[in-house]
Amino acid sequence: MLELSYTAWDLQPFARDLGYSGAPFLWDEERRFQLRCEIDALYFHLYGIGREDVAYIMDTFPIVRRKEQAAYGEFRSKRVILENYDTMAALPPLEVPAPQDASRALAIPDVSRWR
Repeated sequence: MLELSYTAWDLQPFARDLGYSGAPFLWDEERRFQLRCEIDALYFHLYGIGREDVAYIMDTFPIVRRKEQAAYGEFRSKRVILENYDTMAALPPLEVPAPQDASRALAIPDVSRWR
């Protein structure tokens, strides 16, 4: 999230609050696209949404699909999100407390191993 947000020097206090002391990140459309797809895939896992449902949900964005098919010849966001989803699903599970019931645990991919 920091790389998506910290793109100008006026956000330096925000970056420092997060423990980052480097320069702002360069605006790179392809890199930003990849990061957003990774975040989307992670949130699908965090909400316990299965792969088939992820594919269905992605299909509910017809404008994005139409624009990407015109620009890239495919629904690129859907493909990359599903690829990230599958890669994350292969990671070892990490048990975390359920948000509404801390006595229950959720198994999510251990994204600390994400590269």
